[in-house]
Amino acid sequence: MSNALALAHVTQALALLIESNLGPEIDMAVKVEPRKPPADPPAEPTISVFLYQVTPDTSLRNSDLPTRAADGTLVKRPVAALDLNFLITAYGDETELVGQRLIGSVVRTLHEIPVLPKDVIELAGERPYLAGSNLAESAQRVRFTQTVMDIDETSKLWGMLYQTPYTLSVCYQAALVLIDGRETPVAGKPVERPEVRVLPFGAPGAPVPPGAQTAADVPSNDVTSGEVVHEKADPPAVAPAKKATKAPAKTVARTTAKSAVRTRKAAPRATRPAPGQGGDDSTEN
Repeated sequence: MSNALALAHVTQALALLIESNLGPEIDMAVKVEPRKPPADPPAEPTISVFLYQVTPDTSLRNSDLPTRAADGTLVKRPVAALDLNFLITAYGDETELVGQRLIGSVVRTLHEIPVLPKDVIELAGERPYLAGSNLAESAQRVRFTQTVMDIDETSKLWGMLYQTPYTLSVCYQAALVLIDGRETPVAGKPVERPEVRVLPFGAPGAPVPPGAQTAADVPSNDVTSGEVVHEKADPPAVAPAKKATKAPAKTVARTTAKSAVRTRKAAPRATRPAPGQGGDDSTEN
């Protein structure tokens, strides 16, 4: 972790890294300045290192949440994770292609040394305006990656540089830079009373094993002692079911036929009246 001087410290260290690795291809005196590209291009060989944008790192944007306890005390110091975007521009005599030679040296250096070395960070921290920086103590190292920009993005970037003519340049992103907050988190309280209890299942005060209590356990109140006694209810007696038998088909048919005969015999018959007992009066005459 580092403080708020980390942005300026990385810019100065990047300029120092480029300046110390220009050889052996570049055999001329080159000025490396951590500044905005000048409006008037210099005639002498010059490299400008310009921090044009600072963006939050998406992978660690919410890594420090929550930072406070329920009572409001600071538990963890908030950290801002940032990515730094640099524009590196080279100037020199165009007839000798000095700018292109310088850009080639910059690309070779950052491709060969992508991680900012600790000795370069310490050397850059010797500047009086970076005396309070603690970037060298940070466990997170800064890595440089070249940013691919098309013509439209490049024109928009140089369009923001008012009255600055375009020249050959490359863009690099430094990830990642962590900036700590200023508050000091409250240390956690030590353990005041260690207490370890080992009890077997079934002992008084021991936890009940899973599945020990079932739905058949019925609680009953003991009036004399005032305690609740669990008595296991006996399951209700179930009478054995009679085994159903299937009568043969011939027996069923015989029984049905006998029932039909009995029904016909039991039906009353129609009787004729005897002669002289009732009947029509015309028959007697």
